Amino acid sequence: MNIDHLIDEVIAREGGYCEHPADRGGPTKFGITQAVARAEGYGGDMRDLPRSTAARIYRALYWDRPAFAFVAEIAPFVAAELFDTGVNMGPGVAAGFLQRTLNALNRNGRDYADLSIDQKVGARTLAALTAFLKLRGPRGETVLLKAMEALQGERYIDLAERRPANEAFLYGWLANRIG
Repeated sequence: MNIDHLIDEVIAREGGYCEHPADRGGPTKFGITQAVARAEGYGGDMRDLPRSTAARIYRALYWDRPAFAFVAEIAPFVAAELFDTGVNMGPGVAAGFLQRTLNALNRNGRDYADLSIDQKVGARTLAALTAFLKLRGPRGETVLLKAMEALQGERYIDLAERRPANEAFLYGWLANRIG
């Protein structure tokens, strides 16, 4: 999985500058919120955020730091899903979806031990992923993706139900983030 390609896709999907009144993230550009940009050292106007800065932030916060690059070596499509979900919901949430799904698919611990849902991709999560795919073969990655996307869809609906202002985003989330 080529992270540069994934970053290009997310930047194209997120678009340019936006300041939607219902978005708690405030001003964004290329999908990078002002708070994230500030935390990563960008102090300028969000309208002027360079694409290269956004790409650097995406790579650091949503690929390298959460160890999704290691997942890509084992299951590239799962890694792409983790990246995209991480961008939209946070890398911890994405990693938690993977861990929950692996736990649900381990046949009550017969295939590999249950994981702690610590929302971090570490050695145990990578070992469980490897064991699952070895047992289930290439179709296993497809099944894993479907289960992760089901959790993602449920979370989007929950977000819209708990905060009606999020209904402004629900259709786009479902149309552009799932499947």
